[in-house]
Amino acid sequence: MGEREIVALHTPGEHGPYAAEVRHQIRRDVQENYHFVARQLNTNGVNVVSVQYDQDIWGGGQGAYILDFVRDLTVPFVVTLHRADRDLTAEQAAILTELAHRAGAVVVMSRAAQAVVSGLRGVDPARIELVPYGVPALPLLSSVAAKPRMGMQGKSLILTFGLMEPGKGIESVVQAMPAILRQHPSAHYVVVGAPRPDLDESDRQAHESELASLVARSGVGTHIERIPRYVGRTELAKWLQAADLFVAPSTRIERTVTGTVAFAMGAGKAIVATRSPYAAEQLADGCGRLVAPDAPEEIAAAAIEILANQDLRAEMGRRAYERSRPMVWWKVAAEYRRIFERVADAGRSPSGRSVGRTPAHPRVFSQTSGPLVA
Repeated sequence: MGEREIVALHTPGEHGPYAAEVRHQIRRDVQENYHFVARQLNTNGVNVVSVQYDQDIWGGGQGAYILDFVRDLTVPFVVTLHRADRDLTAEQAAILTELAHRAGAVVVMSRAAQAVVSGLRGVDPARIELVPYGVPALPLLSSVAAKPRMGMQGKSLILTFGLMEPGKGIESVVQAMPAILRQHPSAHYVVVGAPRPDLDESDRQAHESELASLVARSGVGTHIERIPRYVGRTELAKWLQAADLFVAPSTRIERTVTGTVAFAMGAGKAIVATRSPYAAEQLADGCGRLVAPDAPEEIAAAAIEILANQDLRAEMGRRAYERSRPMVWWKVAAEYRRIFERVADAGRSPSGRSVGRTPAHPRVFSQTSGPLVA
């Protein structure tokens, strides 16, 4: 792809060390930083900018400081939308509309997200690129073989992972566990993931405390395990491979992207997920079970059925795994390379100002922040 440099977008209290590729830093809540870094990128030979947008990661109301950044760019940019939900507020829609108008290309990760962006005022559908959420290229491995290295041998492992926050829906699975255990006494529910980094510390502590209290009241706390930290991709892969069932119980049912579901598919897991646009799209044709939000009884019924039937579990996992093959990172990277080269070669910023032709292998700037798997 050619030379690459990264700008880190970090929240208050975050510090390095960062990798050598990180050449600039934007403090999330310091508006002037956005202008300053954009102007630097305009003059340092960057040919195309890759911007990852999630309204909860960028500063300003609904992540509006991203507009300060892109308005000052004179080099073309590609924006990847991690959030393009069906229940957009007027402010969110306005931000996405301006991003779509200014960007050389808009990347979405599902047909549902594509429909949302296509419906924004004046957005040219030809500039919208559908590229799936990227997942690691894991081998399809039996959970029985993977469990010993995680200390889960002899247990029916139910897994949820991701950034923890109110609305994640963990409470529904905890409430479902007594019924699941009556049918499957070996069931063990593991919740892996740090609190979402952009949450206030008081909100983080309150959510963790409420969850711990619910587990204590459930009467089955010895069958529920919380791992409240960020795990790297190697450890996460081990948890996924060891799992018999992955549950994505979010109550935010208008989400058009759910990275955790994509990762579970990439590991070939049977999946139970809340009926969001993304889950409905990805888990069709026998790849999983859909449930209503805040419905412990539905989660319990689905889990009991899947854990009781090894053939059903294996078939769901196989279908999910096959559907996820276009999502593996090297294939997604090839799609991004195609888009970056096209946008850079066009030689124009989103506002139409000429910035000249660019090489076939453009120098790419990319923005990073905290983990976006939610």
